[in-house]
Amino acid sequence: MKNSFKLAVIFALSIMLAGCKKEKNAPSYHKGDLTIFTDESFQSVTEALAEGYMINYPETHIKVETKKEDLGLLDLLKGSAKVVVMSRNLTPEEIKTYEERTDLKFLPARFAADAVVFVVPKDSPKESISMDEINNGLTSDKKEFIFDGTNSSNLNFVAEKFKKQPKDLKFSIIPGNQKIIEELGKYPDKIGVIGLNTFSRPYDKTSERLREMVKVLPVVDKGKSYNADFDGLRTMEYPFTRVLYFLINEGNFNIANGFIRFSCTHLGQKIVQKEGLQPYNLYKREVQMR
Repeated sequence: MKNSFKLAVIFALSIMLAGCKKEKNAPSYHKGDLTIFTDESFQSVTEALAEGYMINYPETHIKVETKKEDLGLLDLLKGSAKVVVMSRNLTPEEIKTYEERTDLKFLPARFAADAVVFVVPKDSPKESISMDEINNGLTSDKKEFIFDGTNSSNLNFVAEKFKKQPKDLKFSIIPGNQKIIEELGKYPDKIGVIGLNTFSRPYDKTSERLREMVKVLPVVDKGKSYNADFDGLRTMEYPFTRVLYFLINEGNFNIANGFIRFSCTHLGQKIVQKEGLQPYNLYKREVQMR
Protein backbone atom coordinates (compact mmCIF):
# COMPACT_ATOMS: atom_id res chain seq x y z
CA MET A 1 0.00 0.00 0.00
CA LYS A 2 2.80 2.34 0.97
CA ASN A 3 4.70 1.52 -2.22
CA SER A 4 1.59 2.25 -4.31
CA PHE A 5 1.17 5.62 -2.56
CA LYS A 6 4.84 6.49 -3.18
CA LEU A 7 4.54 5.59 -6.85
CA ALA A 8 1.43 7.77 -7.17
CA VAL A 9 3.24 10.73 -5.55
CA ILE A 10 6.29 10.28 -7.78
CA PHE A 11 4.07 10.08 -10.88
CA ALA A 12 2.19 13.25 -9.88
CA LEU A 13 5.43 15.13 -9.24
CA SER A 14 6.86 14.06 -12.58
CA ILE A 15 3.75 15.35 -14.35
CA MET A 16 4.02 18.68 -12.51
CA LEU A 17 7.73 19.04 -13.33
CA ALA A 18 7.13 18.22 -16.96
CA GLY A 19 4.37 20.81 -17.03
CA CYS A 20 6.65 23.44 -15.50
CA LYS A 21 9.41 22.65 -18.00
CA LYS A 22 6.96 22.89 -20.88
CA GLU A 23 5.61 26.21 -19.58
CA LYS A 24 9.12 27.58 -19.16
CA ASN A 25 9.98 26.82 -22.78
CA ALA A 26 6.58 27.75 -24.18
CA PRO A 27 6.52 30.36 -26.97
CA SER A 28 5.98 33.88 -25.73
CA TYR A 29 5.42 37.22 -27.40
CA HIS A 30 6.46 39.28 -24.34
CA LYS A 31 9.96 37.93 -23.68
CA GLY A 32 12.88 36.61 -25.66
CA ASP A 33 15.23 37.66 -28.45
CA LEU A 34 14.51 38.48 -32.08
CA THR A 35 16.62 39.68 -35.01
CA ILE A 36 14.91 41.54 -37.85
CA PHE A 37 16.61 41.89 -41.22
CA THR A 38 15.83 45.10 -43.07
CA ASP A 39 17.20 46.94 -46.05
CA GLU A 40 19.08 50.08 -45.00
CA SER A 41 16.49 52.21 -46.80
CA PHE A 42 13.88 51.49 -44.13
CA GLN A 43 16.15 50.83 -41.18
CA SER A 44 14.92 53.88 -39.26
CA VAL A 45 11.23 52.96 -39.14
CA THR A 46 12.09 49.34 -38.29
CA GLU A 47 14.30 50.44 -35.39
CA ALA A 48 11.62 52.82 -34.14
CA LEU A 49 9.03 50.03 -34.09
CA ALA A 50 11.49 47.68 -32.36
CA GLU A 51 12.17 50.29 -29.67
CA GLY A 52 8.44 50.79 -29.16
CA TYR A 53 7.91 47.06 -28.73
CA MET A 54 10.75 46.73 -26.22
CA ILE A 55 9.36 49.63 -24.18
CA ASN A 56 6.00 47.85 -23.98
CA TYR A 57 7.59 44.46 -23.30
CA PRO A 58 10.83 45.05 -21.34
CA GLU A 59 11.75 41.36 -21.32
CA THR A 60 12.13 41.34 -25.11
CA HIS A 61 15.32 42.19 -26.94
CA ILE A 62 15.03 43.01 -30.64
CA LYS A 63 18.07 43.54 -32.83
CA VAL A 64 17.67 45.24 -36.20
CA GLU A 65 20.29 44.13 -38.70
CA THR A 66 20.69 45.76 -42.11
CA LYS A 67 20.93 43.49 -45.11
CA LYS A 68 20.12 43.99 -48.79
CA GLU A 69 16.47 43.17 -49.46
CA ASP A 70 17.05 40.10 -51.63
CA LEU A 71 19.67 38.67 -49.25
CA GLY A 72 17.33 39.08 -46.29
CA LEU A 73 14.64 37.17 -48.17
CA LEU A 74 17.09 34.35 -48.88
CA ASP A 75 17.91 34.10 -45.16
CA LEU A 76 14.20 33.87 -44.37
CA LEU A 77 13.72 31.07 -46.90
CA LYS A 78 16.74 29.22 -45.49
CA GLY A 79 15.28 29.44 -41.99
CA SER A 80 18.09 31.60 -40.60
CA ALA A 81 15.80 34.61 -40.16
CA LYS A 82 12.43 34.97 -38.42
CA VAL A 83 11.38 38.38 -39.75
CA VAL A 84 12.38 40.44 -42.81
CA VAL A 85 11.11 43.76 -44.12
CA MET A 86 10.21 43.82 -47.80
CA SER A 87 9.04 46.43 -50.29
CA ARG A 88 8.97 44.73 -53.67
CA ASN A 89 6.34 42.26 -54.83
CA LEU A 90 7.39 38.63 -54.80
CA THR A 91 7.10 36.62 -57.99
CA PRO A 92 4.67 33.65 -58.10
CA GLU A 93 7.70 31.35 -57.94
CA GLU A 94 9.04 33.14 -54.84
CA ILE A 95 5.63 32.94 -53.13
CA LYS A 96 5.46 29.22 -53.88
CA THR A 97 8.96 28.72 -52.47
CA TYR A 98 8.09 30.75 -49.37
CA GLU A 99 5.00 28.66 -48.64
CA GLU A 100 6.87 25.40 -49.21
CA ARG A 101 9.88 26.34 -47.07
CA THR A 102 7.99 27.92 -44.16
CA ASP A 103 4.81 25.82 -44.28
CA LEU A 104 2.89 29.12 -43.97
CA LYS A 105 0.47 30.98 -46.21
CA PHE A 106 1.89 34.06 -47.88
CA LEU A 107 0.32 36.82 -45.78
CA PRO A 108 2.39 40.02 -45.99
CA ALA A 109 1.89 42.23 -42.93
CA ARG A 110 1.73 45.70 -44.50
CA PHE A 111 2.56 48.53 -42.12
CA ALA A 112 3.74 51.68 -43.96
CA ALA A 113 3.82 53.56 -47.24
CA ASP A 114 7.34 54.69 -48.09
CA ALA A 115 8.80 55.95 -51.36
CA VAL A 116 11.84 55.95 -53.59
CA VAL A 117 12.83 59.55 -54.25
CA PHE A 118 15.17 61.25 -56.70
CA VAL A 119 17.47 63.92 -55.26
CA VAL A 120 19.94 66.46 -56.61
CA PRO A 121 22.28 68.92 -54.84
CA LYS A 122 20.54 71.93 -53.33
CA ASP A 123 22.08 74.32 -55.86
CA SER A 124 21.14 72.21 -58.89
CA PRO A 125 19.04 74.03 -61.51
CA LYS A 126 16.98 70.88 -62.01
CA GLU A 127 13.46 71.24 -60.56
CA SER A 128 11.68 68.03 -61.59
CA ILE A 129 12.17 64.74 -63.40
CA SER A 130 9.85 62.88 -65.76
CA MET A 131 9.10 59.18 -65.97
CA ASP A 132 10.56 59.16 -69.49
CA GLU A 133 13.79 60.75 -68.24
CA ILE A 134 14.12 58.07 -65.58
CA ASN A 135 13.31 55.24 -67.97
CA ASN A 136 15.74 56.48 -70.62
CA GLY A 137 18.45 57.33 -68.09
CA LEU A 138 18.47 53.80 -66.71
CA THR A 139 19.57 52.47 -70.12
CA SER A 140 22.11 55.22 -70.81
CA ASP A 141 25.87 54.66 -70.70
CA LYS A 142 26.14 57.95 -68.78
CA LYS A 143 24.97 56.11 -65.66
CA GLU A 144 23.54 59.34 -64.28
CA PHE A 145 21.50 57.66 -61.53
CA ILE A 146 23.27 56.70 -58.30
CA PHE A 147 21.88 53.75 -56.31
CA ASP A 148 23.06 52.33 -53.00
CA GLY A 149 24.08 49.00 -54.52
CA THR A 150 22.87 45.84 -56.20
CA ASN A 151 20.21 43.65 -54.50
CA SER A 152 18.95 46.81 -52.75
CA SER A 153 15.29 47.67 -52.27
CA ASN A 154 15.60 50.95 -54.18
CA LEU A 155 17.06 49.30 -57.28
CA ASN A 156 14.59 46.41 -57.10
CA PHE A 157 11.60 48.72 -56.83
CA VAL A 158 12.59 51.07 -59.67
CA ALA A 159 13.35 48.09 -61.92
CA GLU A 160 9.98 46.55 -61.07
CA LYS A 161 8.24 49.86 -61.82
CA PHE A 162 9.60 49.84 -65.37
CA LYS A 163 9.13 46.08 -65.76
CA LYS A 164 12.86 45.53 -66.11
CA GLN A 165 15.41 43.28 -64.45
CA PRO A 166 17.90 45.07 -62.15
CA LYS A 167 20.80 43.45 -64.02
CA ASP A 168 19.67 45.18 -67.23
CA LEU A 169 19.87 48.71 -65.76
CA LYS A 170 22.86 51.03 -66.03
CA PHE A 171 23.70 53.07 -62.94
CA SER A 172 26.42 54.27 -60.59
CA ILE A 173 26.87 53.09 -56.99
CA ILE A 174 27.65 54.83 -53.71
CA PRO A 175 27.12 52.37 -50.81
CA GLY A 176 24.44 53.64 -48.44
CA ASN A 177 21.53 56.08 -48.80
CA GLN A 178 23.07 58.62 -46.43
CA LYS A 179 26.41 58.45 -48.27
CA ILE A 180 24.65 59.21 -51.54
CA ILE A 181 23.27 62.43 -50.07
CA GLU A 182 26.58 63.43 -48.45
CA GLU A 183 28.64 62.84 -51.60
CA LEU A 184 26.16 63.90 -54.27
CA GLY A 185 27.65 67.42 -54.40
CA LYS A 186 30.80 65.93 -55.94
CA TYR A 187 28.78 64.76 -58.94
CA PRO A 188 26.60 67.69 -60.08
CA ASP A 189 25.49 65.83 -63.22
CA LYS A 190 24.18 62.83 -61.26
CA ILE A 191 20.85 62.09 -59.58
CA GLY A 192 20.68 60.19 -56.31
CA VAL A 193 18.05 57.49 -55.82
CA ILE A 194 17.28 56.90 -52.13
CA GLY A 195 14.60 55.71 -49.77
CA LEU A 196 12.41 58.45 -48.27
CA ASN A 197 12.82 57.02 -44.76
CA THR A 198 16.52 57.95 -44.95
CA PHE A 199 15.59 61.51 -43.97
CA SER A 200 11.84 61.51 -43.39
CA ARG A 201 11.92 61.97 -39.59
CA PRO A 202 10.58 65.51 -39.09
CA TYR A 203 12.51 66.55 -35.97
CA ASP A 204 15.61 64.35 -36.17
CA LYS A 205 18.86 66.37 -36.39
CA THR A 206 20.55 63.98 -38.80
CA SER A 207 17.48 63.99 -41.05
CA GLU A 208 17.35 67.78 -40.97
CA ARG A 209 21.03 67.99 -41.95
CA LEU A 210 20.54 65.58 -44.85
CA ARG A 211 17.42 67.39 -46.09
CA GLU A 212 19.36 70.65 -46.19
CA MET A 213 21.94 69.12 -48.54
CA VAL A 214 19.59 68.08 -51.36
CA LYS A 215 16.25 68.79 -52.94
CA VAL A 216 13.73 66.09 -53.76
CA LEU A 217 12.54 66.21 -57.35
CA PRO A 218 8.82 65.98 -58.09
CA VAL A 219 8.12 63.24 -60.63
CA VAL A 220 6.21 64.28 -63.75
CA ASP A 221 3.99 61.66 -65.38
CA LYS A 222 1.76 62.44 -68.37
CA GLY A 223 2.09 66.16 -67.75
CA LYS A 224 1.18 66.03 -64.04
CA SER A 225 3.65 66.57 -61.21
CA TYR A 226 3.65 64.33 -58.11
CA ASN A 227 5.43 64.78 -54.78
CA ALA A 228 6.51 62.21 -52.20
CA ASP A 229 4.59 63.94 -49.40
CA PHE A 230 1.82 62.61 -47.13
CA ASP A 231 -0.85 63.21 -49.78
CA GLY A 232 1.22 61.58 -52.50
CA LEU A 233 1.84 58.53 -50.33
CA ARG A 234 -1.67 58.27 -48.90
CA THR A 235 -3.31 58.29 -52.33
CA MET A 236 -0.34 56.40 -53.83
CA GLU A 237 -0.41 58.89 -56.71
CA TYR A 238 3.32 59.50 -56.37
CA PRO A 239 4.59 56.96 -58.93
CA PHE A 240 7.30 55.48 -56.70
CA THR A 241 5.21 54.94 -53.59
CA ARG A 242 5.94 51.53 -52.11
CA VAL A 243 4.26 49.59 -49.33
CA LEU A 244 6.54 48.11 -46.66
CA TYR A 245 5.58 44.76 -45.21
CA PHE A 246 6.87 42.08 -42.88
CA LEU A 247 7.37 38.44 -43.82
CA ILE A 248 7.92 35.86 -41.10
CA ASN A 249 9.12 32.32 -40.65
CA GLU A 250 7.33 31.54 -37.39
CA GLY A 251 4.29 29.33 -37.08
CA ASN A 252 3.29 30.04 -33.46
CA PHE A 253 2.46 33.25 -31.62
CA ASN A 254 5.97 34.01 -30.43
CA ILE A 255 7.88 37.28 -30.37
CA ALA A 256 7.96 37.65 -34.19
CA ASN A 257 4.20 37.50 -34.52
CA GLY A 258 3.81 39.68 -31.42
CA PHE A 259 6.06 42.34 -32.94
CA ILE A 260 4.14 42.32 -36.22
CA ARG A 261 0.80 42.62 -34.45
CA PHE A 262 2.14 45.59 -32.45
CA SER A 263 3.47 47.30 -35.60
CA CYS A 264 0.06 47.11 -37.27
CA THR A 265 -1.95 48.35 -34.28
CA HIS A 266 -2.79 51.98 -33.52
CA LEU A 267 0.34 52.46 -31.39
CA GLY A 268 2.65 50.99 -33.99
CA GLN A 269 1.04 53.07 -36.72
CA LYS A 270 1.58 56.23 -34.66
CA ILE A 271 5.28 55.36 -34.62
CA VAL A 272 5.21 55.00 -38.41
CA GLN A 273 3.62 58.44 -38.67
CA LYS A 274 6.25 59.99 -36.40
CA GLU A 275 8.85 58.58 -38.77
CA GLY A 276 7.40 60.80 -41.49
CA LEU A 277 5.86 57.89 -43.39
CA GLN A 278 2.23 57.13 -44.20
CA PRO A 279 0.66 54.53 -41.87
CA TYR A 280 -0.84 51.66 -43.84
CA ASN A 281 -3.62 50.91 -41.35
CA LEU A 282 -5.74 54.01 -40.78
CA TYR A 283 -7.74 54.12 -37.56
CA LYS A 284 -10.83 56.27 -37.25
CA ARG A 285 -10.90 58.72 -34.35
CA GLU A 286 -14.40 59.49 -33.16
CA VAL A 287 -15.07 62.62 -31.09
CA GLN A 288 -18.38 63.19 -29.35
CA MET A 289 -19.53 66.82 -29.21
CA ARG A 290 -21.72 67.85 -26.30
